[in-house]
Amino acid sequence: MTTVAQTRGGTENPYALTHLDALESEGVHIFREVAGEFERPVILFSGGKDSIVMLHLALKAFAPAPVPFALLHVDTGHNFAEVIDYRDRTVARHGLRLHVASVQEFIDVGTLRERPDGTRNPLQTVPLLDAIEKNRFDAVFGGGRRDEEKARAKERVFSLRDEFGGWDPRRQRPELWQLYNGRHSPGEHVRIFPLSNWTELDVWQYIAREEIELPAIYYAHEREVFQRGGMWLAPGLWGGPKDGETVEKRLIRYRTVGDMSCTGAVDSDAVTIEQVIAEIAASRLTERGATRADDKLSEAAMEDRKREGYF
Repeated sequence: MTTVAQTRGGTENPYALTHLDALESEGVHIFREVAGEFERPVILFSGGKDSIVMLHLALKAFAPAPVPFALLHVDTGHNFAEVIDYRDRTVARHGLRLHVASVQEFIDVGTLRERPDGTRNPLQTVPLLDAIEKNRFDAVFGGGRRDEEKARAKERVFSLRDEFGGWDPRRQRPELWQLYNGRHSPGEHVRIFPLSNWTELDVWQYIAREEIELPAIYYAHEREVFQRGGMWLAPGLWGGPKDGETVEKRLIRYRTVGDMSCTGAVDSDAVTIEQVIAEIAASRLTERGATRADDKLSEAAMEDRKREGYF
């Protein structure tokens, strides 16, 4: 992909930025801004594509020095094995510090209870807020993008959270000319979204340009799945399949990666990054709208969870 922009007259301008260059520059600026404003930032890292791109930007922002932030993963216990393997290899490769907040540990001590549907994604909020409080993180990077879901479209790049981790859209601050206000009271913290202005297609085009490795489940592969609620889910110890739900082997891939119990696969034969990009460019459904059961619980499911402290 060329990095040389074209002017209106068709003349090459070697000093103009492509849209990917502009997005990358914005992300790098945000990481450096947070490093200058906050004392204990942390990067949420799940091994999903958005958090992978976010970490790539952080590595670029501080190279050749190491990333000055730790990573935090809220582990539901129902993760895809390929993604956890990728997470651990990435941490080892770059010499990063990883904090793991385990949903299972909170279930074991009775702080949380399993849901009847088996999904644990809605249970992530309590371990997340506990990890933020215990480690005194004052800025938490997340890979949320505004094109994913309508509640996330309301989010600023710097999103103030109260002492309970709650989000109030009325407290959102203006961010004119990329000027970010990180002021917060004791007990509060700020969520940071460096990919806010990216789309799913931007993410994939950037992955292609930067030749970033991803977990293999983002590309088409044969996998055992069963259908529930119009989605192809992977069987597992979380409670699927139920009686009457037939397991079959299909050629699928994942557009987004989360808890196995609520992340659906899509039928696909896209085995290369070029094929994935072409597939996304032709899609009229957002990745969360097409493949995330937890966002279909109600019209305001994501916004309700954000008010409680979720991303």
